[in-house]
Amino acid sequence: MDSSAEEFATQTRTELGEETQRRRSEPQKRNSTREEGARVCASNGQGASTARRKKAKWLPGPRRSGKVSVEVIGEESQRKSDRFLPSSRAREQRNRSLHLVSWREEIVEERKEKWLKMLHKSNIKLAALVGITLSVFSLLVHLFVANYSVGGFIQYKLQDDYPYSLGHKSRPRRLWGPVTSLQVLHPYAKPRSPYPSVPIQQNGFIYAKIFGGFEKIRSSICDLVAIARLLNATLILPEIQQSVRSKGISPRFKSFSYLYDEEQFISALSEDVVIVKSLPSDLKEARKRTKFPTISPKPSTSPNFYIRDVLPKFKKSKVIRIIISDGGCLQAILPSSMDEYQRLRCRVAFHALQFRSEIRALGSKMVERLRATGSPYLSYHAGLMRDVLAFHGCAELFQDVHTELIQYTRKQLINQEVIADDLVVDSFSRKRNGSCPLMPEEVGLILRAMGYPANTIIYMAGSETFGGQRILVPLRAMYMNLVDHTFLCSKKELSSLIGPEYPLPLNIPQPPPVKSEKQLIDEWKKAGPRPRPLPPPPARPFYQHEKEGWYGWVAETDREPDPSPMDLRNQAHRLIWDALDYYVSVEADAFFPGFNNDGSGWPDFSSLVMGHRVYQTTSGVTYRPNRQKLAELFSSGLDNLYHPPQNWTKLVRDHLNRSLGVEGFIAEAESSKPVSFLSHPFPECSCRTSKSSVIPDHAMSSSLKSQYRSDDECPEWMARGLAMAFSNAPTTKDEDVEEGELQEDDEAVRQAESDSGNRNDVSRSLEQDEEMDPDD
Repeated sequence: MDSSAEEFATQTRTELGEETQRRRSEPQKRNSTREEGARVCASNGQGASTARRKKAKWLPGPRRSGKVSVEVIGEESQRKSDRFLPSSRAREQRNRSLHLVSWREEIVEERKEKWLKMLHKSNIKLAALVGITLSVFSLLVHLFVANYSVGGFIQYKLQDDYPYSLGHKSRPRRLWGPVTSLQVLHPYAKPRSPYPSVPIQQNGFIYAKIFGGFEKIRSSICDLVAIARLLNATLILPEIQQSVRSKGISPRFKSFSYLYDEEQFISALSEDVVIVKSLPSDLKEARKRTKFPTISPKPSTSPNFYIRDVLPKFKKSKVIRIIISDGGCLQAILPSSMDEYQRLRCRVAFHALQFRSEIRALGSKMVERLRATGSPYLSYHAGLMRDVLAFHGCAELFQDVHTELIQYTRKQLINQEVIADDLVVDSFSRKRNGSCPLMPEEVGLILRAMGYPANTIIYMAGSETFGGQRILVPLRAMYMNLVDHTFLCSKKELSSLIGPEYPLPLNIPQPPPVKSEKQLIDEWKKAGPRPRPLPPPPARPFYQHEKEGWYGWVAETDREPDPSPMDLRNQAHRLIWDALDYYVSVEADAFFPGFNNDGSGWPDFSSLVMGHRVYQTTSGVTYRPNRQKLAELFSSGLDNLYHPPQNWTKLVRDHLNRSLGVEGFIAEAESSKPVSFLSHPFPECSCRTSKSSVIPDHAMSSSLKSQYRSDDECPEWMARGLAMAFSNAPTTKDEDVEEGELQEDDEAVRQAESDSGNRNDVSRSLEQDEEMDPDD
C-alpha cells in the first residue's frame, strides 16, 4: 500500500515536472517558429519558390500590445523536436525573437506614418479640388450675370467730389444760365400765313442720293423736302450712300432707317409733302436704265433754278434724280415771300427728322448717366476733322505724320479745284485770323478762366478727333471728367445699335509680284559696278492690324489706297456715334464749339447743334466764341497761360459772356445764317413774348427788336402758357440776386485767383533760381 502510494506520488511529480518543462519550452518554441516565419516571409518578398510559400505563410493572429503574431505551418515532427532545446539556445532564440518584434514594430510604425502622410496629402488635394470647383462655378455665375444683365456695365465712374453740395447750388447762373436777355424768344415753326394743303395731283417723283457725313446728310434732307414742296412732287425716302447695304451694314436696316425713324418722318410731314418709301414698280426698271434726268445742285442753288430749269423737265419725265454731295441743294437765305419754306425746314429738322427709337433710348440713358450726380454737364465738340483742317491749311498746328496727312488731303482738294490756294501756307497766321480751330488745350484754359471747376463733367462729342487722344491730354489734365460715348456705354449697348453684321473677308497681305526673267536681267544691267553686294533679305510680312487706318499706308506709298470693306463699315458706324453725340449735345446744360462757322461753305456739326439748341431753348448756355478775338488774347498772354493775370481772365470772361447774350446772337445771325439756315433759324422759326409779366420789354435790345416784325409775337394762347409756367417756376435766393451782386462776387473770385496765381509765380521763380546753374 505504501509502495503503491510512493509510486503514484513519484509518477505525479514526474508528470508535473514534464508539464512544467513543457510550459517552459513553449515560449522558446513560439520564438523559434516566429523567427522561421519571418525568414520565410522575407524569402517570399525576394521571389521564393512555391514550395517554401506553402511551408510558411503569414496569418492574421491576435494583436498583443501592437505586436504581430506569426504562425508557421510545418511538420508535426519538427514541432515536437522544438520542445527540447537547451537553455542557452532558448535564450538566444528569445533574444532573436525580441529583435524580430522590435523590427516588426518599427515596420508597423513606419507604415503608419506613411499612411498618415498619404492621408494628409489626400486631404490637401481634396481641399484644392473643392476650391478650384467653387472658383470655376463662381466665374461661370459672374459671366452669366454679366452677359444677361440689363443695360450692361458702365466702364467709367464720374467723379462727384464737388466742393459744394448737389442741387441748385451746383448750378451758378453765370455758368449754367439761363440767359435773361434771350428769354423772350421761343420756338414757333407752324405756318402763319395761309398755307395750302398738299395737292392731290402730283407732278412726279423725286429720288435723291446723299453723299457725305452726318451734318451734310441732315442739312440735305431738309433742303430736299423744301424742293419737293416747291415742285409739287412726291419725295422718295432719300438714299444715304454712307449707310447702304454695300457698305457692310446690318441687313436689318435700309439706308434711311439706319439713322432715322421712317414712319415718324412720313407722318410728321403728311400735311406738307407726300413721302413714300420707294418708286412704283413700273418706274424701277426705267431707273435702272437711267432714263430719268439727273441734276447735281450746289448748296447755293436758288429757287428760280428749280422753277425755271428743273420744273419743265420734271413735268415731262415724271421722275428726276438729285445727287447731293456738298451738304445742301438750296440756298440758305430765301426771299421773305418764302418764309413758309424756311419754317418747313425747321419742322423737318427739329420735329420730323427723329432718330430711330434705339438711338433715342440710348441717348436718354447717356444723359441720365451724365446727370446721375445731380450736377450739370457741358458738351464740347472740337471740330478737328481732316478735310476741314486741310481746307483751311492748319497742318502746322499738328506734329509728325498728322501734318503729312493734312497736306496730302489739301493737295487732293487743290487738284479737284475745291480750293484755289497754295499747298504750303502759314498755319499760325491762319489761326490768328480765326480760320483754324481752337485746340483742346486752349478750350480748357478758356473754361478755367470762365470759372468752371476742375471736376466739371465735359462730354466730348464728335466721332472723329484728328490727332487722337494725344491732343486731348492737356484738356483731360485740367478736367478729369472728360468722357465720350465709349465711356458712358457698354460694348453690348453700342453693338445693339449696329445690329448683326455679316463677317467681312480677311484682308490678308499679298506678297509682292514675282518678277520675270527679263525684268531681272534689266535690273542686273542697270545695277552699279561689279562686284555687287548681296541683295537685302526679304522684308517680313505685314500683319492685319498694321494695315488698318492711316498708318497702314503713309510710310509705304505716296498715294492713299482705296478704303477697305472694314473702313466703309466704320464710316457707317460713325453716323450712329454722331447721332448719339448730337442727341447728348442738344440736351446738354452748356455747349462750347471748337470750330463752328469755319467759312468752308459746308454745314458743320457744331453749327447744327447750336441752331437746334437755340431753337429748342433760346436762353440756354450756348457759347459763340470769336476765334480771332480769342487768338489775340492767347497771343498777348502766351508767357503765362496757366496762371494768367486778372485782366486777361476778365477779358476772356467778358468776351464769352457777350457771346451768350444778344450781341453774340446777332453776330451769329450775320456769320452763320448765310451758310446754313439751320445753324440760326431766326426769326422765321421763333416768336417773342415782349409783353410777358416776368420779363420786361426793356430786356430785349433794339438790335434784337430790329430782327423781328410786329407779326412775330407769339400767339396769345402760347403767351399765357409761358406766363403761367414762369409764375409757377420755383424761385430761390440765387435767382433773386441781381447781376450787379454776381459781378461783385466774380470780381472777388478773380482777385483771389489772381493773388494766388501771383504768389505761385513768385515761389516758382524762386525755386527755379535756386536750382539754376550759374554756369548756364
